[in-house]
Amino acid sequence: MAVYAMTGGATGIGAAIKEQLRKGGHEVIVVDIKDADVIADLSNTEGRQKAIAGIRSACPAALDGFIACAGVATHVANKALIPAVNYFGTTELVDGLADLLASSKGAVLLVSSNSAPMSTDNDYVDLLLNNDEPAALSHVENIDGQAAYSGSKQAVARWMRRNVNRFAQQGVRINAIAPGYTQTPMTRAVEESEEYGQAIRDFMASIPVGRPGQPEDMANAAAYLLSDAASFVCGSVLFVDGGHDAMLRPDQF
Repeated sequence: MAVYAMTGGATGIGAAIKEQLRKGGHEVIVVDIKDADVIADLSNTEGRQKAIAGIRSACPAALDGFIACAGVATHVANKALIPAVNYFGTTELVDGLADLLASSKGAVLLVSSNSAPMSTDNDYVDLLLNNDEPAALSHVENIDGQAAYSGSKQAVARWMRRNVNRFAQQGVRINAIAPGYTQTPMTRAVEESEEYGQAIRDFMASIPVGRPGQPEDMANAAAYLLSDAASFVCGSVLFVDGGHDAMLRPDQF
């Protein structure tokens, strides 16, 4: 039995990953703002440190894996929550748990998005990668929610790639999944929003395999990347999107 910790396990993709791991006989310590083993708000440093402390209290010696799944979508009124949770709530926790993961030669799974390549705001992504949280949170006030979201997810993928060697030298594999449109409580709220609803419905209709993703699709990919079957997979971004990225970027891979 392995011991995993994860953020964002209360609903949606995170809940599906949690349930699949638990059905496999593994222990999963969940961090979320509600319905979790560790209640913490990842939108600020105090909450992130509370999350790290809670995981360490539950699993003080070693951790077999960590899944950073907590995220905020495009439709939130307070756009600063998008980079605060999606990027800083990911990277700060991975770094804060690195020694526990190294102790068991564990695996890390991050959640990016197939919208990550669509980001064109290089200044915003650079602020994230330079760990300038105040400037990044200020920057998003002047861009739309989709740009804030896609930039945060691009930064997550690029941070992962930049840090592969550092973690691998400690015996820790780190990968990411890039979900396509997945029907969850969070994305249904976007589907139903006046601002983004029609665009999202058009987007779903263009998915090559003919359907939107389900949380279980993402959980299957996550379980593989966390498992020993993926022991030579490190630094990869796995698109789980029904062929959407290939359709949109046929000559890039």
